[in-house]
Amino acid sequence: MVLVCGDVEVASWPLAGLDRADLAVVNELARLQLAARRLGCSIRLRAACTELCELLDLVGLGELGPDTAALGRQSSGEAEGSEQLGVEEVVMPDDPVA
Repeated sequence: MVLVCGDVEVASWPLAGLDRADLAVVNELARLQLAARRLGCSIRLRAACTELCELLDLVGLGELGPDTAALGRQSSGEAEGSEQLGVEEVVMPDDPVA
């Protein structure tokens, strides 16, 4: 885990007691991120396991994990399959339900 203020790494330490990635770990990381933000900083994780990164993404804390492109995971806002970015479906009020 790394404490970052701006572009400067202020401190780093191992994430102790992480036997498995679960919501208790995510909860603790969310509390640490909140405390860091109150100080004008943020936390980041280095070399986090895929399971933990996926849980962080699920709860909206994906910014804590390492670069998602480096892990081969889809980052939020990225088109999936044949989807096109910026194209929205239009629903006509008188269209019959399919």
